[in-house]
Amino acid sequence: MGLGEWSGRLCCTAFLLAVAVLGASSRHAAASDASIAIVGRVPRVLVLYPYDERIAATTAAGEALRSRLLEATNGKIDLFSEFLDLSRFPEGEHVARMARYLGEKYAARRPDVVVAFGRESASFIVANHGTIAPGAKIVAAGFGTATAEKIALPDDVIGAFSTFNILKTAEMARGLQPHARHLYIVGGSSDFDRSWLTTTRADLKQFSKSFDTTTYLEDLTIDEFVERASRVPPDSIIIALTVFKDKTGRNFVPRDAIRQISATASAPVYGPYQTYIDHGVVGGNTVTFDALGRTVGDLVIDAIAGKPVSDLEAPQTYIADVRQLRRWGLAEEDLPPGTVPMYREKSLWEEHWVILVAASGLLLAQASIISVLLLERRRRRVAERSARLHLLEAVHLNQSATAGALSSSIAHELNQPLSAIRNNAEAASVLLRSANPDHELIQQILLDIQEDDQRAGDIISRMRGLLKKRSEIDWQEFDLNDVTSSAIHIIHGEAERRGITLTSTQPPGELPVRADKVHVQQVILNLATNAMDAMLNAVPAGRTLTFATGLANEKAELRVSDTGDGIPEERLIRIFEPFYTTKQAGTGLGLSIARAILETYGGTICAGNRPEGGAVFCVALPLAHREEQSR
Repeated sequence: MGLGEWSGRLCCTAFLLAVAVLGASSRHAAASDASIAIVGRVPRVLVLYPYDERIAATTAAGEALRSRLLEATNGKIDLFSEFLDLSRFPEGEHVARMARYLGEKYAARRPDVVVAFGRESASFIVANHGTIAPGAKIVAAGFGTATAEKIALPDDVIGAFSTFNILKTAEMARGLQPHARHLYIVGGSSDFDRSWLTTTRADLKQFSKSFDTTTYLEDLTIDEFVERASRVPPDSIIIALTVFKDKTGRNFVPRDAIRQISATASAPVYGPYQTYIDHGVVGGNTVTFDALGRTVGDLVIDAIAGKPVSDLEAPQTYIADVRQLRRWGLAEEDLPPGTVPMYREKSLWEEHWVILVAASGLLLAQASIISVLLLERRRRRVAERSARLHLLEAVHLNQSATAGALSSSIAHELNQPLSAIRNNAEAASVLLRSANPDHELIQQILLDIQEDDQRAGDIISRMRGLLKKRSEIDWQEFDLNDVTSSAIHIIHGEAERRGITLTSTQPPGELPVRADKVHVQQVILNLATNAMDAMLNAVPAGRTLTFATGLANEKAELRVSDTGDGIPEERLIRIFEPFYTTKQAGTGLGLSIARAILETYGGTICAGNRPEGGAVFCVALPLAHREEQSR
């Protein structure tokens, strides 16, 4: 070979390499050049749907795309949608007409990005790119890379590919039904349906060998699909692809056709689309349309922002309808790992956890409040019992003090019947020693002795009652007039000794009250002894202690008044305070104990001065059986 020949070959080789390098650089630039001239306006995105608006799969992905774009741009984006209806109108004239129509429609508002869902939309926009959206970035979505190669997708088209792997759906069914012996594949009669059937035959060629029979239900009417599915053996697996058209050319939304077939099928039905769930399909391996829409949205956002974009694959996942699993007696634990269970009935806790938490909290709070109230009630009862015991102790001490103060008077009173008994006994003895004793006179003397003994016994009984110590209140119903009279009997000896005149006025009827009789008597004795002490400086002839009972404000009332000097006005407000006294030898407890006694039985006590001189104390107690008394 000569030098000239080598030189010619080298030149040729260099030329070919230059062409190759330039070509590669051109594809790379086309694939990575995502910058879009958007100046002074919001970006425009046109979404092309291959069929009509009833196809849930594409509309679900489109809605997810729309939400993602509005979210990312804060609503500052123009979104346009077009439904090409290529399933019902696949004719070339319709396609050409749609291209002209969209070209004219968007002449004044050319989109910056075109999203084509489905291979028909992708083929359409690729063929009519210059007419509808010259210069726009194209994002194709909703089909796999094999389809992209089949339709010769240009390098400058960005793909958001979604691979629907029918083999994974079949393997999922096999895992749930390991003993199934028959496999049925359902496919419609549209171009898309037939393409799915062709792909499935290739993908399931080896898989179908594990079954006794494999049957493709195709080229049937919708009624024939339903009838054949209803007659398959129970140990069968039915895989539903798409039914856009049946044998008669009738158009369907695939999920509606699959719903009719699944409703009467005698074996579980599986499918590769998310939209089949809730229409009688057990489940399958799929690309969720929400995930696809958001993936496409991310690509569009990057393209608008001028960022490098490239092809990507939308994530696959397994989904299953828990209700269909239960319908066919399939075990949820046999699902592939990571399967998303749908329509699972929530447990009582999952369904109503807010209400349960609130109710539990309410019950806990209520139980806590009740516990606190019970504890407080117990404490209050203990405190009340302790206070009552202290009151009884104080009353007893006060009774003892009163008895001590009246001891000389009581001894004097007691001495009278005892002296009379002694004198009568001596007289009876003299009479008995006489020759003719007067039996009638002796009998009379003995009767006098009995009366004096009874009188002495009554005095002692009153003293014992006054000094008796008790640990509980002795509730009883009694007449306030009787207790007042009893108290007058006790002090009348002391009153005589001090030259005090006792007077008493009582209403004709009874004044029934309910309390401890001895306690009320103690109150009266306290008031009486205080009144007698208050009259020490009064003229003997003017010393009068008056007891007056009656009804006032529907209560039994006792007024004890004296003719002493009265109570200084500045001391009236403190006279019932404990340890407050105006006496040199007083303890200051008598009136405070009297008030505590009366309040224990629902009564009151007050003090004042009479206009004519002297003090007056007013005691009021609720009437017992007031309603009966009023009738």
